[in-house]
Amino acid sequence: MPEVFSYEFKTPAFTGKTSFNTGLFIDGKFVDGSTKETFEVLNPANGKLITKIARGTAQDVDIAVKAAQRAYDTVWGLNTSGRDRGILLNRLANLCEARRDEIAAVESLDNGKTFFWSQDDVNASLNTFRYYGGWADKNHGTTIETTNDQLVYTRHEPIGVVGQIIPWNFPLMMLSWKIGPALATGNTVILKPSEYTPLSALLAAQLIQEAGFPPGVVNIINGFGIDVGQRIADHMDIEKVAFTGSTLVGRKIMEAAAKSNLKNVTLELGGKSPNIIFDDADLDKAVDWAAHGIYYNHGQTCCAGSRIFVHAKIYDEFLKRFTEKSQKMVVADPFSEGVDQGPQVSKAQFDRIMSYIAVGKEEGATCHMGGSRVGSEGYFIQPTIFTDVQPHMRIVREEIFGPVGVLIKFDDDDDIIHKANDTVYGLAAAVFSENIGRALTTAHKLKAGTVWVNSTNKLHPGVPFGGYKQSGIGRELGEYALVNYTAVKSVQVNLGLTL
Repeated sequence: MPEVFSYEFKTPAFTGKTSFNTGLFIDGKFVDGSTKETFEVLNPANGKLITKIARGTAQDVDIAVKAAQRAYDTVWGLNTSGRDRGILLNRLANLCEARRDEIAAVESLDNGKTFFWSQDDVNASLNTFRYYGGWADKNHGTTIETTNDQLVYTRHEPIGVVGQIIPWNFPLMMLSWKIGPALATGNTVILKPSEYTPLSALLAAQLIQEAGFPPGVVNIINGFGIDVGQRIADHMDIEKVAFTGSTLVGRKIMEAAAKSNLKNVTLELGGKSPNIIFDDADLDKAVDWAAHGIYYNHGQTCCAGSRIFVHAKIYDEFLKRFTEKSQKMVVADPFSEGVDQGPQVSKAQFDRIMSYIAVGKEEGATCHMGGSRVGSEGYFIQPTIFTDVQPHMRIVREEIFGPVGVLIKFDDDDDIIHKANDTVYGLAAAVFSENIGRALTTAHKLKAGTVWVNSTNKLHPGVPFGGYKQSGIGRELGEYALVNYTAVKSVQVNLGLTL
């Protein structure tokens, strides 16, 4: 039997206990993996061991798929009403709300984000469950007029067993974005959390049990992309795969899906989002939002506003205020009082960010501030600003996924559109101007799935999120996400047709 992880928090931000199973969650039970192997989960604040959890394999995915198919055929799918699915999703939301601070503490321990923002993630997650709980009995087909001799209508039916692979930057929130619409529409789920941040998914599995979801409806397989992720992508009995992560891995997921059973694919991938500050912007607000745009979640955000374009007339003043704002940010343990930024999620991510900072300097950019490690343990990095950058530089073109922003001067409204769109990505963008006409004209010309006007990084369960170009395929959230998990069937009834 897998072990139970128990932990007592004694921090300025939270005092309390948590306890949950560390096994794979298959067919409503926590079990050991087929090989009995485990892997380590580390605390990014100090690099030390938190616990070990069961490691799943391709064989475990096979077992989970059989359980999910059995549940779909007997107790879920077309066998459970939308009303009842909605009740269970709302029950899950209520359980998350009741244990909000405990879940947030687990997220901060595992991921390194500040406790305040982990609380925000839990709120966003339970609101997503409630949102899709409301949709569960409202995803209807339509009646279509053809002739008086036919009755034609469509049905929105679940796809069946779906696979979902989520990242480490927003572990619980990404779980809610994935399973919310999938369960609302009647699908059963095989979900792989990131090997870096699996703990909140295991705690969520416990809550799914408590909420009363039938066994096999949700299955959570801890493990690595090389075996668990690959098996989800190429499994012949998984009819749909949803992935959030890097564009590189997204290509592999798409290839595996195509080479297996041509499964339906949705991808939410990388970004290099432009943040455009016009000369008529409210400068204080623009500085605050720009800081949020790049430093939110320690810069580990696919929609981070990492390319900050500032009009030449206000560039010097903006840089001065933005520097002051950045220098005041407190980088420390995520449970500390007054902390703004915790550690990066892992040593691998820490090393990746530091390598980009080194590349920026080597290519001739000016490291205006930051660029160094904070402390002697854990994976903390100073908020970092580069100036004097050129369009060809890697720090301008490639996704860094850390607290590193580049400031770029512009002076022409038309040219800034070209510069902002000069990227292989198209996930998000932001525009700052007190002239709403100017802001909207710019927003409509940007090739991005989301454009914020006078704000950054604000999301809502009802608003679709996804990218243009190499930032992905399909949309998360909102009514649009239901399409990802729905098969449309046309039914044509002969009332008087003759040959």
